[in-house]
Amino acid sequence: MEYPRQITMIQAAAVLISTIIGVGVLPLPLFAVRAAGTGAPLVTFLGILIASVGLWTITKLGMRFPNQSIIQYSEEIIGKWFAWLGCVMIIIFFGVLTSLTAREFGEVVITTVLKRTPLEVTVIVMLLLATFSSRNTVTTFAYIHNFYLPLLVFPVILIVAFSLKNAEVINLLPIYGNDASQGNMIKGMLTIAGLFQGTFIYTIVIPAMRRPDRAMQASFWGMFIAGGLYLSIVVATVSVFGQEETKLLLWPTLELAKTTTLPGNVLERLDAAFLAVWVTAVFTTLFSSYYFTIRAISKLFRLRDHKMLSLFIMPYLFVLAMIPQNILHMYHIIQWVSRTGLFITIVYPLLLLVVAMVRKKRRELDDSKATEQDG
Repeated sequence: MEYPRQITMIQAAAVLISTIIGVGVLPLPLFAVRAAGTGAPLVTFLGILIASVGLWTITKLGMRFPNQSIIQYSEEIIGKWFAWLGCVMIIIFFGVLTSLTAREFGEVVITTVLKRTPLEVTVIVMLLLATFSSRNTVTTFAYIHNFYLPLLVFPVILIVAFSLKNAEVINLLPIYGNDASQGNMIKGMLTIAGLFQGTFIYTIVIPAMRRPDRAMQASFWGMFIAGGLYLSIVVATVSVFGQEETKLLLWPTLELAKTTTLPGNVLERLDAAFLAVWVTAVFTTLFSSYYFTIRAISKLFRLRDHKMLSLFIMPYLFVLAMIPQNILHMYHIIQWVSRTGLFITIVYPLLLLVVAMVRKKRRELDDSKATEQDG
């Protein structure tokens, strides 16, 4: 099925930002502090740089093949069978990522808000929301992200800005960390880079852009804004609580919102408002990974439409979401999956780009059809 190219550069950047800002916002400072102590902002910045390499790679590939998604042009670059293996790994990885996102959402909700609600109910509700939303076209998909973007970005900026009045600069020194080993810093960088793996959704957004030649600009602004927000959250949290207290908090960003007040005590605590924003952020992230999974499956098996897959895969994702035994086990799995997934979201596209450059493979934009083959 074909649709007109309608996604603008601003909408493409909005998809990236709202996909990145998601469930990982809550434990982000904890991951960074455990890895590097006071060097948490540095580890976060380096993790963002690693994630930027992955985004740059898939953007370059998308610009070389502006009418195709990664499922399609990978076959042209490395052959059908090798590409099929790579695509299956991508689909499995994003299916697992979707289920873990739903599980993390459920754990936070039953711990902080709906304490008497069964975990299964909260997970199913979020998966159903993503299931029905994913039955739309890629253009509507982009519109949904663009609509929710202001609701995600501005409240986070507000909380970070007002929390800095309680900040102590000495909590951020030394900036390179103190008691963290190099191995922990490397693991921390990879874990934080894993929080940006939702940017892989860009591989199906570029073929639907009006101007695919401007995809690099959109990816820059998307990573700059989302990465800047993540870095500012870590800086604010560590400067307010210090490294030792942050290590004792399961969701440091939520605690930061609790300690933040608006001028004039209009709101003494912002945690309730922040949780409302966070639920929206989880939805947009889960929506992207769910949407990518079913679109990738439909392209891999040459299906004309992806809608029938939305309900088909939901039971499998629910079963995967219920595998972790508790919160600690869940975060152990999340960190391992995030680090391992970098081979799929960064190394594999980098290999495709190198082979495409060596074999001089590329496709020119087909302006005559003016359609998006929105893989």
